[in-house]
Amino acid sequence: MTHPFRHLRTILRHRHAVIRHCRKAGILRQGLLHDLSKFSPSEFWTGARYYLGDRSPNEAERAERGYSLAWMHHKGRNKHHYEYWVDINPKSRVYEPVPMPIRYVAEMFCDRVAASKIYRGKEYTDDHPLAYFDRGNAAKTMHPDTAATLRAWLVRLAENGEEAAFAEVRAAVQAARRAENAREPFL
Repeated sequence: MTHPFRHLRTILRHRHAVIRHCRKAGILRQGLLHDLSKFSPSEFWTGARYYLGDRSPNEAERAERGYSLAWMHHKGRNKHHYEYWVDINPKSRVYEPVPMPIRYVAEMFCDRVAASKIYRGKEYTDDHPLAYFDRGNAAKTMHPDTAATLRAWLVRLAENGEEAAFAEVRAAVQAARRAENAREPFL
């Protein structure tokens, strides 16, 4: 059964949570642009068709078809997903993960925290995003530097709470911006 209104409500609640988190992380603009592809017909109607309410509809599509077209569309358009950051290594000529720029790791952190809050509801605690990360295979398939950074922030969240975790993320984003600006030549 298709649930377009429930799916839309979940998307909007998630986006608003990500926007709030991105503001705390110092990347508000990214938050405002977060997951806009979910409103495209290929992602939205698939999500409405496979709506679950307590987890991603991509899981239900994948269970039925053996793959998720909506997910393949989504990951190829959203730089906060580590799957976007896979390219052919010029030496090995094999697809391999590459390190993500810190601002996208920060958005991925915000996304994971928001998703845990939306799907866990009142059961959410600050250790849920870390537990989800540790249960999954993401650390095995993303670049080791990216995985280490994300896990460190998730540990900070679990052990010290949101204020400390977002302060650490914001500091890393600011340091990356300063480093990027230092590399820019003056014209």
